[in-house]
Amino acid sequence: MQPTDNVLAQWELIVSEVSKTDVPLECIKKIIFKLNDKRQRTVNLHTLAKQGLSIDDIEEIISRMFADLEHRIRDVDFIVDIKSVAALVQPETDRLLGNL
Repeated sequence: MQPTDNVLAQWELIVSEVSKTDVPLECIKKIIFKLNDKRQRTVNLHTLAKQGLSIDDIEEIISRMFADLEHRIRDVDFIVDIKSVAALVQPETDRLLGNL
């Protein structure tokens, strides 16, 4: 079942307060490496998954990019997939809160 727009808006509020280090790769759409020379490199995790790469393969690619760009990275942005977060967490939330 796909979450409604209202439910997704609520999840956006929740996710905005989560530390970047606590978000699993399955819930990230893109990782943007902002480099010291003002360029950036973007890795679209959704595209990689659609191409058939496993989470382990994607994690290896990301780790390799961090290592390759280590001294050139100024900042890293994560674009969170709110639908994936909601789909992952909502069933458990419903189960826990269902008896209230």
